[in-house]
Amino acid sequence: MTKNTRTPGHSPKLTKLHKLSVAGVATLGAATLAFSLAPSHTQTTTSDAAVSAAPVAFSQQPIKNVQARLTDQQAGASLKTQAIEAKKKAADDAAKKAAENVHTVQAASRSVQRPAIETVAMKTYATKTYTTKTAATTTAATKKYANNLDGWIRQSLDIMKRRGIPGSYNGLHRNIMRESSGNPMAINGWDINAINGIPSKGLLQVIPPTFKAYHVPGTSWNIYDPVANITAAANYAADKYGSMDNVNSAY
Repeated sequence: MTKNTRTPGHSPKLTKLHKLSVAGVATLGAATLAFSLAPSHTQTTTSDAAVSAAPVAFSQQPIKNVQARLTDQQAGASLKTQAIEAKKKAADDAAKKAAENVHTVQAASRSVQRPAIETVAMKTYATKTYTTKTAATTTAATKKYANNLDGWIRQSLDIMKRRGIPGSYNGLHRNIMRESSGNPMAINGWDINAINGIPSKGLLQVIPPTFKAYHVPGTSWNIYDPVANITAAANYAADKYGSMDNVNSAY
């Protein structure tokens, strides 16, 4: 039997079979390595895709929230605008109503004041008239007149003029001379008035009831006073005949 001998320092030569075995082992190892690496690459790709897709899904929700907030803000702004317009309209209506009330109150006030103003005007006129008449009487009283028939007639005419009693110097003088001959103390004791107990007295022969009824303010209440007697008789004649000038007989 042949013995295999090895030469020191040399490796035995590889047979063809050995070479094929080595190549097959190498190929198998490469395949194994490739297979082991493939899942790692696939997993990485899947993870990257998930990572890249995740932000897209996450960003949609904030957009929806922003839109909702914008819608709420617009609705709130609309409500605020409506509330402001309602308040403005209410204020305008209140101002209009207040103006109408002021106008109504002013109109009512004018209506109430008008009679009062008219009353005041009447009172003022009456006061002025009374003052004027009083002043006229006072002026006539303070003016110097002769203490005789001429003076009495002139003083009476001044008072009659201020009081609006018509009459003239001639009309007074004529009737005085017929009734009493110019005697201020004359008294009729025989006519019907005397029979009835109310005799005629004074310059123009006036009975007491007539003297009291037609007495002119500012003059004496003594029926024998010349000026008081003349003015009262002239006042009576103006009422009954229009003026003493129209009297030509007993009256």
